[in-house]
Amino acid sequence: MPKAIFNGAVIAESDATVVVEGNHYFPPESVKAEYLVDSPTTSVCPWKGNAQYKSVVVDGQQAADGAWVYPQPKPEASQITGHFAFWNGVQVTD
Repeated sequence: MPKAIFNGAVIAESDATVVVEGNHYFPPESVKAEYLVDSPTTSVCPWKGNAQYKSVVVDGQQAADGAWVYPQPKPEASQITGHFAFWNGVQVTD
């Protein structure tokens, strides 16, 4: 089962991830929101739309902008609406 792990803590775990461009997108209900902190960072993907970022914080350690989500993706990426993907020090295992 795919997991997102940072600083020894499981941030997300689900067997219902959606894989897009090699990234596991975890359903929102599988993500432990207490580890996520709002970030002002955003980005734009030509085919997915606008992404918002969150930093991941566990026991004082931070993965800045370590998670991103597409709250309202373009129609061709609707399968990842509200799902979270991870990077920048957050390990994702299959």
